[in-house]
Amino acid sequence: MRVRPLISAAVVLALTGCSSTADATDWASDVCVALDPWRTEIDTLAAETGEAISDTSTPQETKDQLLALLNGAAQSTESALRDVQRAGIPDVDNGESIAERFADSLRATRDAYREAHDALRALSAGNADFYEEVANVMADLNTAYAAIPQVAELNSAELEAAFADVDACR
Repeated sequence: MRVRPLISAAVVLALTGCSSTADATDWASDVCVALDPWRTEIDTLAAETGEAISDTSTPQETKDQLLALLNGAAQSTESALRDVQRAGIPDVDNGESIAERFADSLRATRDAYREAHDALRALSAGNADFYEEVANVMADLNTAYAAIPQVAELNSAELEAAFADVDACR
């Protein structure tokens, strides 16, 4: 019966996360295409928040704007993470490790946004030291950013060349 091998194959694919390999150029292109809208969305959210918060903003308005920024950034990062994972594994030495480093970086970024969102949500806009507390939350976010695994050093000449050659990565 042919059903049993098909079920076994489906189980294996589910357990392995359906990871596929892609040549270096295709993988670099897919990653850059995934990250470009993410960067744009983060920049847009930050700009909109900067424009919406003014000297006349109430503490609650400031809180609401920052919560929207952090929530949007976390959602956008989650989307970028899914798209980067769909790129598969680059068919280069240590490709699995490199792909995982990209995913780890995005996971840590997403988690940093979520943690900042939750910390900010817990603050009372009516507290006299609200703005100081907000500054502390944002400082913690910056500290979390600094601890995020970096992907700049790929340790793969083939991938470095692919990122340099792909239009979407420039």
